[in-house]
Amino acid sequence: MKSDQAFLRKMFAPILLLCRAALAAGLLVLLVSCSPYTNDSTLGRILEDGALKVGSIYGRTTYYYGATSAEGFEYELAKGFADYLGVKLEVYPYYDFRQVVAQLDANRLDLVAANITMTEQRKKKYKFGPAYQNLNFELVYRKGKNRPRDIEQLEGDLTIIANDLYREPLVEAVGDRKQISWNETSDKDIEELLEMVSNDELDYTISDSNILAVARRRFPNLGIGFSVTDTLQIAWLLNKQTDDSLRAALLEYFGSMQRSGQLAVLEDKYFGHVRKFDFVDTRAFMRAVTNTLPKYRDMFEAHAGDLDWRLIAAMAYQESHWDPKAKSPTGVRGMMMLTRGTAKDMGVTKRTDAEQSISGGARYFSSLLRRIPARIQEPDKIWIAMAAYNVGLGHLEDARRITEAQGYNPDLWIDVKKHLPLLRQKRFYQNTRYGYARGDEAVNYVENIRRYYDSLVWLEQQESLPDLMQEEQPPSPVEDEASPLEEDLDAPAEQDEQPMPQN
Repeated sequence: MKSDQAFLRKMFAPILLLCRAALAAGLLVLLVSCSPYTNDSTLGRILEDGALKVGSIYGRTTYYYGATSAEGFEYELAKGFADYLGVKLEVYPYYDFRQVVAQLDANRLDLVAANITMTEQRKKKYKFGPAYQNLNFELVYRKGKNRPRDIEQLEGDLTIIANDLYREPLVEAVGDRKQISWNETSDKDIEELLEMVSNDELDYTISDSNILAVARRRFPNLGIGFSVTDTLQIAWLLNKQTDDSLRAALLEYFGSMQRSGQLAVLEDKYFGHVRKFDFVDTRAFMRAVTNTLPKYRDMFEAHAGDLDWRLIAAMAYQESHWDPKAKSPTGVRGMMMLTRGTAKDMGVTKRTDAEQSISGGARYFSSLLRRIPARIQEPDKIWIAMAAYNVGLGHLEDARRITEAQGYNPDLWIDVKKHLPLLRQKRFYQNTRYGYARGDEAVNYVENIRRYYDSLVWLEQQESLPDLMQEEQPPSPVEDEASPLEEDLDAPAEQDEQPMPQN
């Protein structure tokens, strides 16, 4: 009986998916085709094969292999779509836009998820899924030099990535002004070009605003001269010959992500804390990483316990700028700015002793994490506990109750942080258990730590990169010797040997 039920679910689930997608998208014509499913359609084939083949481009906002698993905004979206369909995700990452598009053109990929803007020129050649983000392309220069305010004020070398993602917006901005020239490179990625601008090795480059927002946390000298484009929409790229079944499923998936708030949660995870940029603070932090952190790194590593030492170090910088003698008018002291009561509870006898403070602060934060409801998932649990470290667990719970009363999810940091500042307003705090609190400061506290933590993670990855390059690469998800994905498509010879992590 169970096997028969499983068979029926497998048989009719695709039909129901197509029908729901048709209703969500308004594509009534698909209702007519909601007949017993075959694998003639694109979606039918994917469901029959049990795998979704997604092409992407290596990068921090798209796809990369982190310390233990695949990461990236586009990767998580693609993983969610594969789970939504009930199939396995196979990611095929490439180093260049031209390479991944060549695979799509040859029908070797189901779609490309790579931060791709919906330009009129691309719309003529490809289909797009629903738009899910906006960005601009910015002209980037080094702060301290003359800021160009339009394309005609460029006075130096402009180098861009050699692919259509970057070329098209620049060509459109230049128009018929033939005196303006630039260089293109396929040997470097956008993060390398941004680092060159920061180091005064290159006058200008062009970056999309998502990548730039992340990069400025590491290279605070990067400045925005002007926007090369108006706001553009981002969507997944589909082959022009793909039928409407896959796009209909995408419409339903992204619709459900928006309605549930999960898309906003994912955006906040990768971009929410880097949208706001503070040049002075970022520059001071990067200097402290070089000059001060080495004195205390061993202590952070030794006392972090099950936590990431970089997270504790980021908290300590936010608390004291890694000054063990720091103190505030409210009486908190030391590297982790402990109160007398907390220090006593954690067995800290001297708050200005760096090692005692780090140990006590890490253990106290761990205790807060244990007291956060178990149903709250990572990383929201960490950010909520971190807010409690700043404002107190009682005030944090008051804010969560307000969040729920306002119709939002008290278990999501993106919702809680919208309501923490309400603890300053009498009409809200007069009905709470613990009363008034500076909830807006707790929000800034967490967002700052998230930025510092991201920077520390990136810096350590840079340190370990030479070692990682020597390690064996993860296997390709397509292990069949006859796989068409292993054929040459006029891409560089090393293309066929690129790692394709299996999920």
